[in-house]
Amino acid sequence: MGAKVLKQEGYKVSMEISISPEDFKDGISRAYQKTKGRYNVQGFRKGKAPQYMIERVYGEGVFYDEAINILFPEQYEKAIDETGIYPVDHPSVDLKEIDPKKGVVMAVEVDVKPEVKLGKYKGVEIENIAVKVTSKDVEEALEAEAKKNSRTITVEGRPVKDGDLAIIDFEGFLDGEAFEGGKGENHELKIGSGQFIPGFEEQIIGRNIGEEFDVNVTFPEDYQAEELKGRDTVFKVKLHEIKETEIPVIDDEFAMDVSEFDTLEEYKEDIKKNIKEKRQKDAEETMKDEALGKAVENAEVEIPPAMVERRIDGQIRDFEMRIKYQGMDLDQYLGLIGMDRQQMREQFRESSLKQVKVQLVTEAVSLAEKVEAADEEFEAKIEEVARNYGMSVEDYKKNLNDEYIEYMKDGIVYEKTVDLIFEKSVKSKKTAKSKESKKDDAEKE
Repeated sequence: MGAKVLKQEGYKVSMEISISPEDFKDGISRAYQKTKGRYNVQGFRKGKAPQYMIERVYGEGVFYDEAINILFPEQYEKAIDETGIYPVDHPSVDLKEIDPKKGVVMAVEVDVKPEVKLGKYKGVEIENIAVKVTSKDVEEALEAEAKKNSRTITVEGRPVKDGDLAIIDFEGFLDGEAFEGGKGENHELKIGSGQFIPGFEEQIIGRNIGEEFDVNVTFPEDYQAEELKGRDTVFKVKLHEIKETEIPVIDDEFAMDVSEFDTLEEYKEDIKKNIKEKRQKDAEETMKDEALGKAVENAEVEIPPAMVERRIDGQIRDFEMRIKYQGMDLDQYLGLIGMDRQQMREQFRESSLKQVKVQLVTEAVSLAEKVEAADEEFEAKIEEVARNYGMSVEDYKKNLNDEYIEYMKDGIVYEKTVDLIFEKSVKSKKTAKSKESKKDDAEKE
């Protein structure tokens, strides 16, 4: 008695599960205890009739179905352990034999995690990404930092120029009549931002504080308000205040204000180092992705549809959680974009298929290379995650269950496997600049 695999083709497994007469008898007794309250037997209060009386009245097999319902999950779990299969979907069950003297025989079919035929994963050729940082990169980073540390100041004694912040009152008139939504007071208008309809901001340039004037514009033909489309309009405007952005001078004093360094040159060197480190990290991630992608391409595997569907479910759950933070539920979102749930599933299908194949191939490589998560690596990961959550390691560990521990260890194995594929790859001599460093080749570092 037990389980045996009869046939395996690709990811489909057929097996036979047998239940001994003793176990079946025990299942029938448990089914009686569970369901005896459903039966009426003359001479007994409901639920008090003995098992043999219920079987005499309702038939010998009255408890068979319930017994199978009780026993099958237990026997199926044992069968999984005995055969070593890894189911990825619910099984289909066909009852072949049921007899109190002989026991039960069931034919079971189930989709399992497929075998992966690994191709070349060591020595795949990838393009080496050479990282370069120019003086122009450093200057652009400095300018960006200076803008971050800019301040807005009030300007007096000059008219409005492009880039200023103009504080204005305005009211729009159509054929001499004020229209709804065309009025504002103490409105901050960034000149050159394109915030207002075309032609409005340009007519503010050259005006002085306290000046009142007309701005003549024509609403665009595609304007959202039907009554204003293509109409000539006059805005009465009063300029209250002019403000401009003051960007600090980039010098030693600036370096001391925004960094730990005393001189601008020291600060520049630090910026250069940080840019290079980031680009090297980005370049390495890009190369890792390429190496992994080629290893996955070289592998052969037949993927069960159930694994893809499960991954789609996961992607949809993740997406639904993200839009909930924006105060919207999934059905509302789908209604806005004119899509139903099935169309959304199809949208995720291709990426889910790729993700499942990557998962299967990396698992196969990790098994072939005997990649494991060492205790010290797991502890280091725990410390990192606890630190990110602002918790002590001891407090964080209290929240861990066995399932999440396995998830974390799987993550470590995955990262180590990708690193292995990358380290064993052949980096081509041809070099390519990272996107950020495609600068002027003539410029010196």
